[in-house]
Amino acid sequence: MRFFRNYVIGLTCLALALLVVGQPLPAPAQGAATPSGKPALYEFGAGYCASCKEMAKVMAELTKTHSDQVEFRMVYVDKEKPLFEQYKIMLIPTQVFLDASGKEVDRHIGALTKEAVLEKLKALKFIR
Repeated sequence: MRFFRNYVIGLTCLALALLVVGQPLPAPAQGAATPSGKPALYEFGAGYCASCKEMAKVMAELTKTHSDQVEFRMVYVDKEKPLFEQYKIMLIPTQVFLDASGKEVDRHIGALTKEAVLEKLKALKFIR
């Protein structure tokens, strides 16, 4: 009986893991450029989330200094749920990095410091 129970639990966990891992990386419609025609960083969050509030401050600072090279956009779950679904956002905060054509090139789950975001933007060649 114990073996059977563990077997069923194991198969269920395996099936769920395969469903999660098998999901394709989300991206907007192929070839759809970002509205500004430049690379973009979308910050997915919520107004009640403490980490999201910290990321909003980081995004505001980056907008002041680098908005000529990158589009920075805050996306809140209570205001733009379709975007959350389109990008299959499961946890907040999540940052999605899009190239100038609108294709997702990277994502990060969790809060980042301003320095970490700048480092990532440089690594992706979004900024000089």
